[in-house]
Amino acid sequence: QVQLRETGGALVPPGGTLRLSCTPSQLVVGLVSMAWYRQAPGNARELVASISADGSPNYAEPVKGRFTISKDNARNKVYLEMDDLKPEDTAIYYCNSPRSGSIRYPWGQGTHVTVSL
Repeated sequence: QVQLRETGGALVPPGGTLRLSCTPSQLVVGLVSMAWYRQAPGNARELVASISADGSPNYAEPVKGRFTISKDNARNKVYLEMDDLKPEDTAIYYCNSPRSGSIRYPWGQGTHVTVSL
């Protein structure tokens, strides 16, 4: 089965920038929709941004204008560029492939993003 690996998380100050990367263990990025999710302490996991197989992006309202999802089919990677980070963006970030209200693959370990002075 496909395994997902997320990298790029860090501690950054408010207003900072980070770029997260997701690498599935099989060549799926060019074939299915992919998405970034996040889970803050005490909260449910939520969808942050998605990108269709043909490259069309969608964003949750809290991150519109600040986050950019992109992918490289040849490298089999999905990225999340996060600008103007806010303390409320602090969470563990995961990637997966959304399907029919659920997800296709087992969750990976995620990558920690902390926005703080």
